[in-house]
Order: sequence, then C-alpha cells, then structure tokens
Amino acid sequence: MSTEQKKKTETMSFRLDSQILDKLRAESESQGVSLNILANKIFARYVDWGMFEPKVGMVPIAKPIVTALFQKLSEQETVDLAKQIGKSIVSDIATFMKGSLDLDSFVSWFITRMKISDFELNHTIQNSTHSYIIKHDLGYNWSLYHKTVLELIFNDAFEKKIDFKIKDRMMELTFEK
Repeated sequence: MSTEQKKKTETMSFRLDSQILDKLRAESESQGVSLNILANKIFARYVDWGMFEPKVGMVPIAKPIVTALFQKLSEQETVDLAKQIGKSIVSDIATFMKGSLDLDSFVSWFITRMKISDFELNHTIQNSTHSYIIKHDLGYNWSLYHKTVLELIFNDAFEKKIDFKIKDRMMELTFEK
C-alpha cells in the first residue's frame, strides 16, 4: 500500500450551497476524479498554503505581470533584490508556515510553493542527491532571483551547498540531503 492509501480518514458531512456543489461536481468530472478526492485536494491546498497566504502578506499576481517586472530588472538588480529582501522574507515565510526552518521543512515548503504556482516539477533522487527541475516560464531573472535566494538560505541556514542550472523558462537545483 502507498502512503496515500495508508492515511487515516474520517467521515464528515457539510452543508454546501447548491451552486458551489454543482461547480465542484463539474470540476471533479472534468478532472476525472471523485468528488471526495477533489474535496481532499481543496482542503489540503488550504491547510498547506491558503490559510497562511494573508497571514504572511502574500498576494496573488498574474504570471505575465511577474515576468514583466523581472524583465525590467538588470541581473545585478535581481541579485541585489534577492540578497536585500528575498532571503529574509522567504526564510521567514517558510518558518511561519512550517513551524520551523530545517532542511526538510524548507524543501517541503518550497516544493509546495512551486506546485501552488502550477509549475511543472520533476524530482529525482540518486543516493542522497536530490535534483529538482522546475519549469516556470517566467524568464531568466526569475530563475536568477530564486537561485540567489536559495543559495543564501542553503549556505547560511543549513550550511549546505546547492547547485543550479538556470535558464529563461526552467531551473534545476541539486543538493545532498
């Protein structure tokens, strides 16, 4: 049995507005999953991410806006932004949302963040080396910003080396666990 199958579940009932329920049924059919599976995904997303967003000052922003903003920065401005603001904000948000800042909790937070952003993610493990390839389509400076922030956090907080390959639409990060 997989970990998903072994999870303990409980039965609960809710009274939902009929229009909301109709939309949920349509979405579950569209995704080819049961209404129960969809509800679990929605609740998991909320407890892992959604309930924290307003508490840590995050706001939703359209990807084209993020792309345009990062394109306006020079590479040096991008690195400076990551050093001056990004590192402390990212580590503070991850700590608040996960309750601690260790390597496992931070990686879990970062991966959740990438998934919430609907980025394609490929994770491989070879021995104790973890590699993540993230397809984001947000431009080179977005990759550079995250490379800089993650290097600072891995080096300072975890005393670990992290390697990067960055491109316009993708970034690859590798580290030993």
